[in-house]
Order: sequence, then C-alpha cells, then structure tokens
Amino acid sequence: MMSRILHSFVLETGAELLKALRAPEFIFPTLGMPVAFYSLFAIMIPGSSNNPDYLLATYGVFAVMGPAIFGFGISVANERDKGWLDLKLAAPSLGFSYIAAKVCSTLLFSSLSLVIIYLVAGFAAGVVLPQPTWALLLTTHILATFPFILIGLIIGFIFNANAAIAISNVIFLAFAALGGLWIPIMLFPQSMQSFAHFLPTFHLSEIALYVLGAPGERDLNYHILIIAIMSLVLLAATAFAWSKQRNH
Repeated sequence: MMSRILHSFVLETGAELLKALRAPEFIFPTLGMPVAFYSLFAIMIPGSSNNPDYLLATYGVFAVMGPAIFGFGISVANERDKGWLDLKLAAPSLGFSYIAAKVCSTLLFSSLSLVIIYLVAGFAAGVVLPQPTWALLLTTHILATFPFILIGLIIGFIFNANAAIAISNVIFLAFAALGGLWIPIMLFPQSMQSFAHFLPTFHLSEIALYVLGAPGERDLNYHILIIAIMSLVLLAATAFAWSKQRNH
C-alpha cells in the first residue's frame, strides 16, 4: 500500500514539475517579480542603509506567496473545470498524492525564488548576515508558504478557473500591499495599520523581521500565535472545501 502511494506521489510530482516547466507564463513572473521588486527598492532607490536588510525579510514572504496562491488557486480550479480532478478523486489513494505533489512543487519554486533574492541581497545589495541567521530566515520563509497554500486550495476547490484567476490576483496584491510587504505599515494611516493585523502577510513578515534582527519592537509569540490560529482556520476551511469537492 505504501509503495503504491509513494509511486503515485512520485508520478504526480513529476507531472506537476513538467506542467510548470511548460508554462513560462507562470515561471517567469513567479521567479522574476519578487527579485525585480527587491532590486528596485533595495538597490536602485535604497532610501536608507537599512532597506536591503529590511526588504529581504518582507520580500521573502512576497516570494513564497505567489507560487502558493497561483500554483494552487488557478491550477486546481483549471483541473476542476476540465474534469481532471474528478478523475483523480475516482482513483483510490491518489487524493493524498495529488495534494502532496502540488505542495512539493510549490515548495521547490518558492525555494528557488528565495535563493535568487538571497543571492541578489548578498552579492548586489550588500546584506551581510551570520550563517545561522541565513538558515533560520530561509526556514522561516519556506514555512511561510503553508498558509498561502491553504488559501490557494480554498480558492481552487470553490471557484471556477476564470473566477479563481481574478480572486487570486486580488488576494495576492491586497495581501502584499496591505500586509506591509512593499511599504512598511508604520507609514500607513492608523486604520490601515490596524487592518494589517488581520492579514497573514503582516504577521509572517514581522516574524521574518524578528529573525533578521531588524530595528523595532516585535512580540514574536504574538505573531506566531496569530499565524497558528489563522492556519488552523484555513485548514478547517480547506478540509470543508475538499469534502464538498469529493461529495460533488
């Protein structure tokens, strides 16, 4: 039984990677947009000497958000519309392999996007960090992928392909802009600063900034607790959407 699941997982993962490689319209924006934005704001118009370090933490969250939301939201919705998901669900033991393969593919592209930004930060932006800090920051950014994976799954299980594209774009841009990934939220009006506390991007970027040792007071336990609660709520919503899909 385990060998069958493993074999199914390997085949699904290979198919996911092959599908991604055949879609340059997904790869280039996913890998190129975060590093382009980081290079613009951290190198070309730095503004202050702290910008490259600060933006490394926030744009790392931005880098992992795209592959998760678009890779799941639009991809799953497309497969639902074409009937592929129904076919996969009809086959025994493939449900786990289907989700696990997409998670594996998403983590791979997220990690690749992070490596590109880290290389630019270290060699072009002059960011110097101890090796343990680099490793902890990378771990933090990779773990930040999972709440967005759940959001992507919810979108993919509920909406059709056309709606999923629009909703994924709105969520992606809103989370990035209002969560403080592009502009520090201390520059926002007070009402927008309060609203940011309801977004996972704000809390994940604050955790990354804490790991980086960026200036400012941050309650790490508070941010971790909020992310844990948000993740549990998203997991419950994903499970509900998955059950509705299976019973469809």
